Amino acid sequence: MILKDTLRELAKNQRETLNKFEYGIEREVIQQIDLYLPFAIILSGVRRCGKSTLLLQLIRKRENYYFFNFEDPRIVGFEVSDFQKLNDVFQEEFGTQDYYFFDEIQNVQGWEIFIRSMLDKGKKIVITGSNASLLSKELGTRLTGRHLRYELFPFSYTEMLTLLKINPNKESFEDYLKKGGFPEFLKNQKEEILRELFYDIVIRDIVVRHKIRNLKTIKELGIYLLTNIGKEFSYNNLKKTFNLGSINTVISFISFFEDSYLLFTVPKFSYSFKQQLVNPKKIYSIDNGLSNANSVSFSFDKGRMLENVVFNNLRKKFKDIFYFKETNECDFVIKEKEEIVLAIQVCYDLNNDNKEREINGLLEALIALNLEQGLILTFNNEDQFVIKNKKIFVKPTWKWLLE
Repeated sequence: MILKDTLRELAKNQRETLNKFEYGIEREVIQQIDLYLPFAIILSGVRRCGKSTLLLQLIRKRENYYFFNFEDPRIVGFEVSDFQKLNDVFQEEFGTQDYYFFDEIQNVQGWEIFIRSMLDKGKKIVITGSNASLLSKELGTRLTGRHLRYELFPFSYTEMLTLLKINPNKESFEDYLKKGGFPEFLKNQKEEILRELFYDIVIRDIVVRHKIRNLKTIKELGIYLLTNIGKEFSYNNLKKTFNLGSINTVISFISFFEDSYLLFTVPKFSYSFKQQLVNPKKIYSIDNGLSNANSVSFSFDKGRMLENVVFNNLRKKFKDIFYFKETNECDFVIKEKEEIVLAIQVCYDLNNDNKEREINGLLEALIALNLEQGLILTFNNEDQFVIKNKKIFVKPTWKWLLE
């Protein structure tokens, strides 16, 4: 419980800080967001990727609104019953408004009850949150059919170009390949920012939230996975490597990493859902810079760095991403509405030594999945072939990212 006068002081203070805020470059996803729709707008994503900035960029489009940041350390003890006090403060201080903007509202247990009541009164709601599962669970219970979710990632290649005022070419892309897209790191170039971010995610979004006692193990597991981006893993092997009690513990830990948007798993393609569950998965991270700053060997493997960039760009657009493996392997196949629509192979440098292997992996997927054409993404190769009546296009990844 928080006193009404305390909420009044905080609401006024937070409102004043908005006027001093640096709005930064407008994010690409903002073009997709319609504030006039009768749905709660949910902005979710990893910590420090720019959700709060995006929220404030949306606020800037409104003259009249309410705003409250639930990450403020001064609101410890805020309960769902305090929402009514906060709403009274809003009306007393800022008059009657239709737009509510809430930052990191997931910190309040039962928040969805208040949001639903405001939607029922015709109010417009925009909220941010850093935990995919927590938001999904709460939205599913109270706001089914009443919300639209937009996931935010670290800066894309084009957003980085805009931020740093540089041109698209293989040199700037190589920089992006190593440094990733976290805004604060791009501005300050200090790896300590990314190391502290990793620790912050592990502590606040995983250890504290899920009451995990063994910080050392969960941290070591996270670093191990960040170091092995693009590689297959099995729950059983991880259980043995980290001496964890059961496979269920490993599955839970991996899901916590995914919920915090730190890591993503990609299953092996199979028409059998049961087979997808038991097959080895591949692991990818939210950002190359974060992986480089917190792992030992990842930065030495340019092929996996490129693969991770491609994955993240695909993940922004598609939910069902798989890898294909039979005799050969294809890095990504994309499913939309129960139909496979795209197959992509990633290869840093397509040359005479690896050409047959890379093309055969893609070709096998195209034939098996009945696709007419496929794509090989490289650092800077550009070409095209027709093999067994299948068109294969070879493109530099940096050009593909600009499309």
